Order: sequence, then C-alpha cells, then structure tokens
Amino acid sequence: MRIDIVSLFPEFFDAFFSHSIIKRAIEAERLSMGVINPRDFSHNKHGQVDDTPYGGGAGMLMMAPPIFEAVESVIAQYDSETNSAYSTDEMCDEMSLIGNPSESIRRRIIFMGPTGQPFTQEKARELAMYDQIVLICGHYEGVDYRVEEHLVDETISIGDYVLTGGELPAMVVADAVARMIPGVLGAASGAQEDSFYEPLLECPQYTKPPEFRGWAVPDVLRSGHHKNIATWRQKEALKRTRLLRPDLLERPLTKEEVKLLKEIIAEESERNTGEV
Repeated sequence: MRIDIVSLFPEFFDAFFSHSIIKRAIEAERLSMGVINPRDFSHNKHGQVDDTPYGGGAGMLMMAPPIFEAVESVIAQYDSETNSAYSTDEMCDEMSLIGNPSESIRRRIIFMGPTGQPFTQEKARELAMYDQIVLICGHYEGVDYRVEEHLVDETISIGDYVLTGGELPAMVVADAVARMIPGVLGAASGAQEDSFYEPLLECPQYTKPPEFRGWAVPDVLRSGHHKNIATWRQKEALKRTRLLRPDLLERPLTKEEVKLLKEIIAEESERNTGEV
C-alpha cells in the first residue's frame, strides 16, 4: 500500500516516518509513504500557493491549481511504478490477460478538513483495503472549494475542533490505516485487540511486576487458563464501555455480550445494595 500526503510542510513528517510502527512497516515493504509540497507546483516565481478569498473575508485560501497538480503528480508516479512492474518480457503474456494494471488500482483521495465525516476505526479498516490513498492537508483559512468538489473522493475530520493545518489529522489517519495492513503489527491479533477494532473499548492490561504499591494484577490473568482469561477480558471491556462509552452498546449484542452484561448489572446491584 502507498500513502501520499500533500502538505506545505513536508518536514513535519520526518519523525513520523522514522519511528515506531510506520518505520517498521516501510522497512518491511508493507507500506510506502511520501510527502509532496504543492508549492513545487506554484505558477509564479514566488512559490505562491494562497490568495485572498473572492467576496472578501479574513485570511487566505490555498489555491486549487497547485493542489490538483500535486495530486495528479503522485497518481501518475504510482501508476507508472505499477505499470513498470509488468513491463518486462516475462510479463507480456500476463499483461495480455489482465490489461492495464493502472485501470484496476484502488485509490482514494481525501481532504483533511473540519467539514468531513468523523474518522472511525471502521473507516481505517476500509482505507487499508486501497492500493493508494492521497491525504490533502489544508492550511490558512482552508482551500478553494473546487478541491473538495472536483478532486477529492471524500473529506474526513478527526474531531470537532480547529487545528492550524491538516498535517496532524493526516498523521492520525495514516497511523490508524497502517495498523490495519496485514503484517504491519508484530502480533497477528494486535490490531484486533485495540479499542474500537471491535465495537468495545479495550479491556484493562497489566504487565510486571505482579504487585505494585499494594495493587495486584488480577489473579485470572496469571492463572494460565486461557478460556477464563478471554471471558474476563470481554467482561472487563464491556464494563469499561458501559461506563465510558455506552453509545457503543446501542447495537445488536451477541448472546455472550448479553449474558455478561446481565452479570455486570447484577454484580453492580449487589454491590450497591451492600453499600446502603
């Protein structure tokens, strides 16, 4: 998979590419990433990419042409690299069967902006199925609306608040998507156990030492009984979700979830009765 980011500040991403999961994914060739600066596609010698909005108003808007051309550049580059993989003589017969590989590339162009749909784990899973995603970072007072209207496939927001630019949201999306790519995480079940992968918050986790300042790790986690551990984890995840994000339980529940929730409610009732 390839993720391209269109940003006026490519240096923001240097550390992001060089550490942790993203670095390992790139080194393992599970993921490739790049940043392209729309200023490189400016149409004047000063590298101008913004101008005052028609109709007046405060601030500056990023102009459409540099953004369009930056996106078209990374698309053309990816298509060229994909086609070149099929350009050797050994691939000729295969090409005659599959046609032009670029025609079947799954691609999504996304603008990071406050008017977009909220970013979710489900969206991260969906985006991880594409061959290439392009994330466009706005800045200043936003971008010429023709970018959203005619270039992008969708607009995504990471929350109801205002940021200086789209760089931080782009990193959030890229990181969440990268985790969904098979082979990126060390443990095969790592992503599946994260909060929101399933519609529950993650259960409490513990590591050594077994006791710290009088607080002990639950005995069940040290028992080695895998079935009991799995049940405890699911029950604790339900407890945490019911307390912190009850909206996540407003859905059809599994039989096991219903059973465990009844136990949780009964235990809470008994505890409250005992406290009276």
